[in-house]
Amino acid sequence: MNPGPLIIGLASTSLNGAETELLKHPAVGGVIIFSRNFSGPGQLKGLVAAIRAARDGELLIMVDQEGGRVQRLREGFTPLPPLAVLGRWHGQYPDRARDLAYRHGRVMAAEVLETGIDLSLAPVLDLDRGSAVIGDRAMASDPDTVIDLAGWYIAGMADAGMACCAKHFPGHGSVVGDSHDEVVTDCRPFAEIADDLAPFARLANRLSAVMMAHVVQTSRDELPAGYSPVWVREVLRGELGFAGVVISDDLCMSGGASIGDVRARLDAALAAGCDLALVCQAGPAAELVVELGDEWPDCSAAVATLRGSAAFSLEEQLTVPEFRAWRHSLKQLAENR
Repeated sequence: MNPGPLIIGLASTSLNGAETELLKHPAVGGVIIFSRNFSGPGQLKGLVAAIRAARDGELLIMVDQEGGRVQRLREGFTPLPPLAVLGRWHGQYPDRARDLAYRHGRVMAAEVLETGIDLSLAPVLDLDRGSAVIGDRAMASDPDTVIDLAGWYIAGMADAGMACCAKHFPGHGSVVGDSHDEVVTDCRPFAEIADDLAPFARLANRLSAVMMAHVVQTSRDELPAGYSPVWVREVLRGELGFAGVVISDDLCMSGGASIGDVRARLDAALAAGCDLALVCQAGPAAELVVELGDEWPDCSAAVATLRGSAAFSLEEQLTVPEFRAWRHSLKQLAENR
């Protein structure tokens, strides 16, 4: 059975019988892991193995391991500083900041891959220009700084054996509202969002995947970007030339309320051009899958693009003094930011 477009959340730290059956549905292509699914490295490896066994290893498994506020896996993992720390270093010590960005991406990816998870949804390419939900998740307010640091971060991920997923296109950092909780609208003219678009445009040919924002950018469309063919097909694919995987943000978020219920949002996201769609809350995910039919797009190519493959085991990397020093420096930055 080929993987479908739906990436679902699970309820707890182990699979129950009902979830095992859900994972066998042809609409499902993967699982996203949250803190509620994690109690330690050993437990997580067991959960990942159970997910893979449910569908003969074909499902994609992902997590948000950005660092700072958004680090789902903590016990047994290196504490990672928020990406804004990299931007602050870049102002005075750009070479040091680039090195730290590489370390951040490399260590994060190596530790996540060791658990059997394929992908961390990173890096954030939003600008830090007033959004509370983005804030220090962004590397900087200046697009050139974000482009520079993100390039090194992506290189670190790649050297570890992990693809990357830039977020949140076409930009969530310059609007105050939080699309988790409300419909967020950006009424600026298209010319004024050029800075927000710049990191995605400049790095388009290096990105494995892009996650859409649930922000209404009225300069081009009245629909939230993740449900908008204009933003996905015309701008991201057409004007920016992005050829990778497009992923919706969580369909349960209030930013998509104008589209309808979760099923309507799924249909709209896929029609807009998203390849994969997130339903992160376990309850809505289970309710949605139960009502879906059996005919779904074959997402094997998208899943294969994002499949992780560790270049070296974590045990092997920990024998290298430089890698141990990278972990230590990131821990210090996280604790002293």
